Amino acid sequence: MAEEVPDLRLFTTVPPPADRHGYLGVVRQAARLAEEAGFRGALVYSDNNTVDPWVVAQEVLAATADFAPLVAVQPVYAHPYAVAQRIASYGMLYGRRIALNLVAGGVVGDLTALGDATPHDDRYLRLTEYAQLVGLLLAGAGPVTFEGRYYRARNLPLAPALPAGLAPELYMSGSSEAGRRAAGTLGAVPVRYPVPPGPGTEGDLGGLDGGGVRIGIIARDTDREAWTVAHERFPASRAGRLAQMLARGVSDSEWVARLSAADEFPGGPDSPYWMGPFRTYATFCPYLVGSHEKVEAEIARYLDAGCRTFIMDTARAASDYTATAAAFAGARRRRRGGPDAAPVGP
Repeated sequence: MAEEVPDLRLFTTVPPPADRHGYLGVVRQAARLAEEAGFRGALVYSDNNTVDPWVVAQEVLAATADFAPLVAVQPVYAHPYAVAQRIASYGMLYGRRIALNLVAGGVVGDLTALGDATPHDDRYLRLTEYAQLVGLLLAGAGPVTFEGRYYRARNLPLAPALPAGLAPELYMSGSSEAGRRAAGTLGAVPVRYPVPPGPGTEGDLGGLDGGGVRIGIIARDTDREAWTVAHERFPASRAGRLAQMLARGVSDSEWVARLSAADEFPGGPDSPYWMGPFRTYATFCPYLVGSHEKVEAEIARYLDAGCRTFIMDTARAASDYTATAAAFAGARRRRRGGPDAAPVGP
């Protein structure tokens, strides 16, 4: 009998703003539904085209009881002191721990618009210093002095102080060697966009032990039902395909290059791994599509490889939260070889 899965961390993604009317309600409902289904928290995007992630994170905290916003943090948007102060303030006001998704930034156009021409690998060095300074400020050992290549501080105190036990969990987005090194230095959970699994191929899961993936799931009673839903949600689109090709041209991210080069069904016709939504610029991650049995078996492979963090794509329906939780419960049953699944949450 396979061993139980310890410390499974399941996150959803906060929906992006479709328009300026009613978005607050959308954020609150998504957070509540995910928490009720057993998710650990929700990824909150940060880029040049969305709502301030810290404002969204505060609404997520206010709408839930024990649920962690996973805030995407990009160094060009705020000084490390500002980020540390926000985290400490949330800790004081809500008594809650948040998580940070450390992002180096891969859209060259966004970085250029902000006047940032830092090369790809150097952005990870900067991100490492950034997170180190934030961590020192939150540690509460007194005024911080820090001397780095990108950041410096002299006898810098943090007020308010972060309450004990609320230091943020760290996650690091990036598939490149520079990203993996940065995650190792910081002790952050490395998160990547997975290629199709398969022993002896580029999709071999050996590098996932202790790490995480970003992916979507559509599981139904039969393959046919699942694919019907998948194509309804993500129809083929020539305009979307052209948009994705354009996005590839303005990104220096290794994962974007790798996924952009993949076929729509890179795992073969019997694999649930589907690149359709990514290829039409409908979302930014692969999907697992198929019967409950097929999708659960694929998730179990990730669990067997030591993957413990799953950041799911934005839910397209309220039922997606419970359906996703059920898929992970089924995958855990398969690993244990028994009929009962442990809870999905922490």
